[in-house]
Amino acid sequence: MPNSELNGILLMDKPQGFTSHDVVAKLRGILHTRRIGHGGTLDPLATGVLPVFVGGATRAADFAAAQDKEYIAGFTLGYNTDTQDVTGGTLQVSGRCAARDAVEQAAGRFLGSQKQVPPMYSAVKVNGQKLYDLARRGKAVERPARDITVHAIDLLEFDEHAQKGMLRLTVSKGTYVRTLINDLGEALGTLAVMHSLTRTRSGAYTLRECRGFSQVERAAANGAAQTLLLPTDSLFPLHPAVRLTGEGAERIARGAVVFPRMAQGMPETAGALCRVYHGARFLMLGQVRTLDKGGLGLFVYKNFG
Repeated sequence: MPNSELNGILLMDKPQGFTSHDVVAKLRGILHTRRIGHGGTLDPLATGVLPVFVGGATRAADFAAAQDKEYIAGFTLGYNTDTQDVTGGTLQVSGRCAARDAVEQAAGRFLGSQKQVPPMYSAVKVNGQKLYDLARRGKAVERPARDITVHAIDLLEFDEHAQKGMLRLTVSKGTYVRTLINDLGEALGTLAVMHSLTRTRSGAYTLRECRGFSQVERAAANGAAQTLLLPTDSLFPLHPAVRLTGEGAERIARGAVVFPRMAQGMPETAGALCRVYHGARFLMLGQVRTLDKGGLGLFVYKNFG
């Protein structure tokens, strides 16, 4: 029987071997709801934080996908593959080794804003076709480079004998960590492949907050699945909270502008986004805009009802 009452964000620790879509499909069966989606794709090799959105919260999934992510990535120097990770077929082998200091220095050069060419084995679309579909047919096409930012990159460990190491990275939306590792190998004058990946943070959500399938199954069997779901507004901790008066709530419900006197805590900067509440109830993300006759007003930016 469909469960249409569930609403919120379920933080899953994605197991290895599952695609993000596999996780959603399994949860759809456990929770008996079709209104469900994920916020940020993880490859089957990867584990870690996967925010899953249920009910009205599904409208917030794109916001999660756009937030910065933190990863712990394992890499091996000396060879590369067609997928840039250990699931692919070996393309080349290099006999050149690297010292820890060289790896640390090379990794540091990836810090900041840069262009990245997405790998062929990815869900990026070129001319309406997913790259991994083309790659599986043995076709390679030119991919436009995309803007990414590496906010932090640290070498946690490196075994010079095994030529294996671990990196901790904080990166922007759309960054392929396996491509960074592939490029790190080239920067060192050798080759590199990613052998493990754990997403430890997605936006404000951390791995220690995540659940496994067995925990969700137990809660669903006991009718307590909703207790595992975080409220939708937990996705936006950095946006200021605005409290509407009754008049303000009535106006926003019909899409009308809300004036400052009806919106306690409304930012005084045009373009600012904020969490909007009436009493204890989270209504939406609002945006402050300049009115035609001057002054500022609050408008609907994204409704999660």
